[in-house]
Amino acid sequence: MRRWQWWHRAATALLMAAAIAAGSFTAAPAAGAAQICSSAANPALAAKMSRDIALSYSGRTSHVGVEVVDPAAGIGITCGLHNTWHFYSASTVKATVLAALLRKAGEQHRSLTAKEKSEAWSMITVSDNNAATYLWNDVGMWWLQHFLNLARMTNTTLGTGGRWGLTLETAYDESLLLRLLVKPNSVLTPGNRSYELYLMAHVVAYQRWGTPAGVPSGFTVHVKNGWLPVSGYGWFINSLGAFTKTGQTYTVDILTDRNSTMSYGVTTVQDIARVVNRDLHPSAASRVPPSAPSATWGQPDETIPATLPARLPRPTR
Repeated sequence: MRRWQWWHRAATALLMAAAIAAGSFTAAPAAGAAQICSSAANPALAAKMSRDIALSYSGRTSHVGVEVVDPAAGIGITCGLHNTWHFYSASTVKATVLAALLRKAGEQHRSLTAKEKSEAWSMITVSDNNAATYLWNDVGMWWLQHFLNLARMTNTTLGTGGRWGLTLETAYDESLLLRLLVKPNSVLTPGNRSYELYLMAHVVAYQRWGTPAGVPSGFTVHVKNGWLPVSGYGWFINSLGAFTKTGQTYTVDILTDRNSTMSYGVTTVQDIARVVNRDLHPSAASRVPPSAPSATWGQPDETIPATLPARLPRPTR
């Protein structure tokens, strides 16, 4: 990650504090619990998860988009909360960049170069921005969009001017990406899927916050997070999680903004993730604990341009 000067972090903190003092951030509206989760196999579980997700962020300033998919027998549950709202991706787009690179190499009937493998490792495991910029340019806009088309991620809009962190994404589209990684499909080969999941399973400890909170310890955790403050929106704190073990896989992605600090947003994400993971696996003996604040928190994961759209496009549901 790039090291940011103290004045940038201080300015960001002052910006957030001023927004709160001015009343720019107010408590997010309560979700309609009955509309969040559904399950033909287990409607009682769907109703409980709907209530618990709604309560988990009640009273917080965060705006959230959530998508949960667990096709396990006896569960067969899907949850969608504001899953068509747009959020800036920050570093979560790096998972899309890698998938697009793998698809491009496959269509070109070649393996990744040594340089591409090295940059991919850095981009995913330590969220290196220089590596992301290199691979964003290496893949190219045509191939990035080609992958989005194949993945049917039609509500994702790539960032312009090389600003990969300002890609617009939705929880629903990110769920499509995660499902491509955990189940057989015609877009990514088994080898491609295993490679990307392997990298996501080796993200450094201080970046493994978010959706893994509360996952039963028997699952392998694959995660990619993003964090970025934007004037007028607070911190975007996003977390993509795919959780696998023999005979079962499920995915959780949570996107947020209107967070006064990075820590505040991480708490919002982890509060939601814990109730999701608890409700899906109520008898788990041990679980992944929520992450404690890290000294690295508060450092934005991409430079912020001076001019941004006046508002994010957010369709109603």
